[in-house]
Amino acid sequence: MQKVVSLSLVKDAILEQKIPFICIVVGTACLLASFSDESLWPSVFVPILICGVPIVWGAIVGVVKEHDITADVLVSVAIVASVYIGEYDAAAEIAIIMQIGSFLEEATVNRANAGIMRLVGLKPTTVRVLRGSREEIVDVEDLRIGDIARVVPGEVVPVDGVIVSGTSSVNNSILTGESVPVDVGPGDRVSSGTVNMFGSVDVEVDRIGEDTTIARMARIIESADAGRSKVVRTADRWAVYIVIIAFTVAILSYIATMDVYRSVTVLVVFCPCALILATPTAIMAAAGNMSKRGILVKDGGAVESMASVDVLLMDKTGTLTKGEVVCHGFRSTTEGLDADELSALVASVESRSEHPLGVAIAKGFDRRGFDVAEFEYIPGKGVSGIVDGRRVAAGNAQLMRELCPDNLEATVSAAEEARDAGVTVVLAGIDGRTVGFALLSDTVKDGSAQAVASLKSLGIRTVMLTGDSEHVARRIGSELDMDEVVWECLPEDKLETVSSLEKEHTVCMVGDGINDAPSLKRADVGIAMGGIGNEMATESADIVFVDDDVSKLVGVVRLSRRTLLTIKAGIAFSIVLNSIAMVMAVLGLMGPVAGALVHNIGSVIVIIMAALLLRYECWGASDGGVAASSPAASGA
Repeated sequence: MQKVVSLSLVKDAILEQKIPFICIVVGTACLLASFSDESLWPSVFVPILICGVPIVWGAIVGVVKEHDITADVLVSVAIVASVYIGEYDAAAEIAIIMQIGSFLEEATVNRANAGIMRLVGLKPTTVRVLRGSREEIVDVEDLRIGDIARVVPGEVVPVDGVIVSGTSSVNNSILTGESVPVDVGPGDRVSSGTVNMFGSVDVEVDRIGEDTTIARMARIIESADAGRSKVVRTADRWAVYIVIIAFTVAILSYIATMDVYRSVTVLVVFCPCALILATPTAIMAAAGNMSKRGILVKDGGAVESMASVDVLLMDKTGTLTKGEVVCHGFRSTTEGLDADELSALVASVESRSEHPLGVAIAKGFDRRGFDVAEFEYIPGKGVSGIVDGRRVAAGNAQLMRELCPDNLEATVSAAEEARDAGVTVVLAGIDGRTVGFALLSDTVKDGSAQAVASLKSLGIRTVMLTGDSEHVARRIGSELDMDEVVWECLPEDKLETVSSLEKEHTVCMVGDGINDAPSLKRADVGIAMGGIGNEMATESADIVFVDDDVSKLVGVVRLSRRTLLTIKAGIAFSIVLNSIAMVMAVLGLMGPVAGALVHNIGSVIVIIMAALLLRYECWGASDGGVAASSPAASGA
């Protein structure tokens, strides 16, 4: 997998930029040919035309139409001036180096913008509608408010509305990120994009078109992308100052010496090739280092931003936790019935269930070979059956009230105490009496606690976002020693949390579900857990953990900080080198060709500095990891 990621990064860069790549290869070959054989000297014009002219034209367009002065302005002047005085080799070298820098920059830019269309595609195009006594299949666009839509087991809910008949369990992970299905019945609201798991329900439509949940999610993602700041090339931030200094020195040099060669040499040596290469080469090297660890960098600017992150927002389910419900045991509320016997009976009847809570109960306990007869699944309530001659039921309070009313209140009271501690409970009854309950919860991933501790040691504030209840959120947050916890989050709550924090902090969001996609797009850095995560999340993120290993997150922070340090060192070196070469050019100690050679050497040194990042080791056992799930309505 790691090799595939590394190779795909290079392959995608070449396929997406075929023309620039071909220009670089052809231009370099022609320049080398002109050096090797004097009879081929006209070939030097090829790189000037195919690599240099686009740069000059782009700079002209930028200045005339957008009134934007970038580093390309000085590069263009250096190319034109070199051609004007006949120093074609210098012009060709500058043009090729600039194209290489541009190619490397574009190679790290995220081009995955199909996410919104995929999100919209989650919604079915047709829906079952009850018209009188008949069931018709109509296009979703033809729905009207007040229509009754029927949703059968296993279908994606195609509408927003309120259940008028039927019971079921609905997977709301698209909205909350949580893995535990929600039991629903008459009077409960369901949203488009969620999944109806078991029973058939009839839903009265109360939102259509652009007001539906799926449509609103698409708009949220789109607005988050539009509101996100773009990373500006380092050289372009300083472009105005570079251009002013270079032109000022070149003009003063000409006035003092009346030697046009000295002035052109000043422009050539002050051409910011090394400065421009410092950022993309370092980021590409860091991306290569990460790809060997199963981490795919989709947006190179995220590596720079990651170095400055001081607040890390982490979704709970699937990132910090395993996203799988586990049954931790049973508690009996009836004398004479121990937890072991209760677990065997309940696990036996749940072995016939497909509900995630039932599967978790059946998975972890010895069923003693009990057979199950007369099994029945009651949608939205639970299951029942005859086990070892006894009628056993497992489910919610509504089911117990119908089948096992004796001792119900005492058991519910005990179960509430367990819920307050942050676990999910499933009530159990035998022969008409509620006798106890099972304790279930999501479990923290190995390494999550160490990851959080390591992140905090790096000065990063950790915040957990979850769609779960306050009790569950506080339990997990306390176990992981999070700085803050935000619970009961919908996608818009997460987005609002990111937006509010970004006003004063550099924010990284880590998530794995569709509900995290808007926040991943909006945050300064979005990291998706790609192995278990949803495709929408991976497309919205800047960095993807292919294998979901949260222990690597601290390594990403450390590598990003080293990358930024390398970039700054490369920029400082290039400025010092260019300044020394400029003084030599003014004094007549260096001509245009020698000047081009000097800044080419500077570019090579900057590339070597960046290449060291490929072998930078920051993935030790002490590195922790981070997680993902949902944002919120309340915070600690």
